[in-house]
Amino acid sequence: MPSNTTPDIVDHGTWRAARLAHLDAEKAFTRERDELSRQRRELPWFELTEEYSFDGPAGPRTMAELFEGRSQLAVYHFMFGPGWVEGCPSCSFWADNYDGLGVHLAARDTTLITIARAPQPELAAYQGRMGWNFPWYSSAGNTFNFDMGVSFTPEDIAAGTANYNHGTQLPMGEETPGLSIFNRIDDDRVFLSYQTFSRGLDMMNTAYHILDLTPKGRDEDNLPWSMAWLHRHDAYPS
Repeated sequence: MPSNTTPDIVDHGTWRAARLAHLDAEKAFTRERDELSRQRRELPWFELTEEYSFDGPAGPRTMAELFEGRSQLAVYHFMFGPGWVEGCPSCSFWADNYDGLGVHLAARDTTLITIARAPQPELAAYQGRMGWNFPWYSSAGNTFNFDMGVSFTPEDIAAGTANYNHGTQLPMGEETPGLSIFNRIDDDRVFLSYQTFSRGLDMMNTAYHILDLTPKGRDEDNLPWSMAWLHRHDAYPS
């Protein structure tokens, strides 16, 4: 059971009354979340003018081509730097949620991809190991990750000028996670409409949402760091 917690054991009527009281709070939160989402959709856009080129399994792609003919593009910024032996375990935890989403998002005019700075052959090898099928592109050789605020130079980190999460916190290292939403109009004009980082990425992790429904929750309070328990899905002890 959760640390320092002893549950009340009650009859069904008492349990149901407590659940209904909590349901009122949940419904209020849902309404607040819907309103926040409405406000998010009304945020202004910023036009990207840099002509980025990304390396994919079928060769280079422009930013506009990443949309695969759709008008909306969701990019997960995966922590996998050049020369790394394998991708970040936390980003791998998040990426385990992505396969199977593509067809549903496509029905709503949206494409989901991941981008990392490691070269394409290294991404492909790790993707094969993990058994993932979602589109993954390399931004090696361009400034995309730095411009999006998810990669930082050692010099900027040492100088304390590397600001993560819209400048609200320092980065945890040279590579950090994030999600960017882009929009395409007139075929080739690309705009940035939204970005989220850090705890803002929780909404994309189904496992965490399921754990949040359990009495133990994420059960991370007494760990050396919050995700000390986590392994890549092929590396948990038998």
